[in-house]
Amino acid sequence: MKGILKLAFKLLVSDKTKFTALLGGIAFSIFLMVFVTSMLIGVLNHSSSMVTNIGAPVWVMDPSVQNVATSLGMPDYVLDAVRSIPGVKFAVPLYVGVGLVKLPNGVYQPATVIGVDDSSLFGRPGMLAGNIQNIYATDAYIAIQDADIPKLGRIEIGSEFELNDNHVKIVGIGKTPLSGIFGIPTLYTTYQRAIRDIPNPRYTISYVLVEPKHAGDIAQIQRRVRALGYLALTLQQFKRKVSTFYLFSTGMGINIGLMTLISVLIGIVVSGQTFYTFVLENLERYGALKAIGITSRELIGMILFQAGFASLTGFGLGVGICSTIIAIAKLRMPSYVGMVMYANLGVAFLLVLVIAASSSYIGIRTVLRIEPFDIFRG
Repeated sequence: MKGILKLAFKLLVSDKTKFTALLGGIAFSIFLMVFVTSMLIGVLNHSSSMVTNIGAPVWVMDPSVQNVATSLGMPDYVLDAVRSIPGVKFAVPLYVGVGLVKLPNGVYQPATVIGVDDSSLFGRPGMLAGNIQNIYATDAYIAIQDADIPKLGRIEIGSEFELNDNHVKIVGIGKTPLSGIFGIPTLYTTYQRAIRDIPNPRYTISYVLVEPKHAGDIAQIQRRVRALGYLALTLQQFKRKVSTFYLFSTGMGINIGLMTLISVLIGIVVSGQTFYTFVLENLERYGALKAIGITSRELIGMILFQAGFASLTGFGLGVGICSTIIAIAKLRMPSYVGMVMYANLGVAFLLVLVIAASSSYIGIRTVLRIEPFDIFRG
């Protein structure tokens, strides 16, 4: 069988033009699918960036909340009630809102304002410059160094501007693991200063961040919060909730899903047609092999090997090209969110198996129907 597979390989690569076309069709379909799904994964991952950046184990919120950026205010008694639940190590308020920044040049720019608990500063960002304790200074804010910070102009410690007609002074430059997807700069300050500077309805607590004493206490905390008429979600549950919202309630999932389906169809059609053409043009050789005693089983093995080799090689090329383009895009465009992960690589590999199976099926049907007599007679 080793000699048969060696013969199959030589037969596959003998015509370099057709072999290149076959690899190109498969590589293009894999590239397209990995590229599209990487955008989807990146957008969904960054859509819950605030949840990841703050990192609270449990989030208490209004049951109507679908998206972390559109929170609904809760009354102060919810914070007190959560603090009294057995198993809660501590609970602190979090404010999330959007303010309008007036830059020194007169330009207005929206900015996300996050107010962390005044006492503990739980959920604060890491610091690139400045001291976190300076957040207690008058009108003090911390700007997050990400792809959107240039929209605030040249930001450095000591920079000043207006936020909703309130004076703001940057006392530190912070960093977070993930940037947002809405193209809006992020500012951190204390909870009390945030609710002072941003117009709010009667209730100002966006979320209650909970640190349980033990992981086993989370289920009890969730039940007690549910009894209050509110919702308590773990960090992973909240991220899934946000991802589900963007995937099914915004049209994003449908659009990217259709693009992925189109890439799959392109891959199957292009590779199947190219491989079928390859089989037809080598039909005489297959017939000759059959005439000298090669069994149908060995011919099937040859075609499976050829289809599998071409598909896996195209898979490697497609993933390599896509990864290279994404890496270059991230270097040139810091706001690009595409991510290649095991999930979309796994889906792409399944596509490769489908391409190999469909191509093999077409080739096997054609080869098994030929008769050596017909070949030599022609």
